[in-house]
Amino acid sequence: MATRTAGTAKPRIVLTAADHQKLSALAEAALHTMPEVAQELMAELDRAHILPEGKRRADAVHMGCEVDFRDDVTGRVQTITLVYPQEADISKGRASVLTPIGTALIGLPLGQSIDWTTRTGERKRLTVLQVKRPEGVEREAVRAGVQE
Repeated sequence: MATRTAGTAKPRIVLTAADHQKLSALAEAALHTMPEVAQELMAELDRAHILPEGKRRADAVHMGCEVDFRDDVTGRVQTITLVYPQEADISKGRASVLTPIGTALIGLPLGQSIDWTTRTGERKRLTVLQVKRPEGVEREAVRAGVQE
C-alpha cells in the first residue's frame, strides 16, 4: 500500500477520467471484502489529478499499460501489466490494481518513486522506469522522458 513517510510527501499522480470512474466503483465494491486495499485505492483516487475525457498522459501508469519499475530496496527491476482484478494472472505478469503494488503504481508518472507496504507489512519503495501503452492502442513506450 502506498504510504507517507516522515517528511516525504506522496508524488502527484495522474489518471484518465475513465480510469478514475471505473476505479472509484471498484474501490467502493471492494470495501467489504478487501477494506485495507480498497481504502488505500480510494485515498489515491482522492488525490489524483484527473485528465479531461479522452486525454491520457503517456508517461503515467494507467490501467492496461505495461510498466517497468525498480524495487529501490533490492534494486530488482520488474515488468507488469496493471489490470482489473478479473484479468489478473501474476504468472503472466498481470497484476491487479487491487493489490498493494497495483495501488502504489496507478497514476504514477515516469521517474517518480513512492513508498508502499506489502501485505506482510514490509516497507518498500519503487520507481517507475518505463510505461508502455496497452496492446491495441497506438504503441508508444516512454522511458526516462524519451518517447520511442
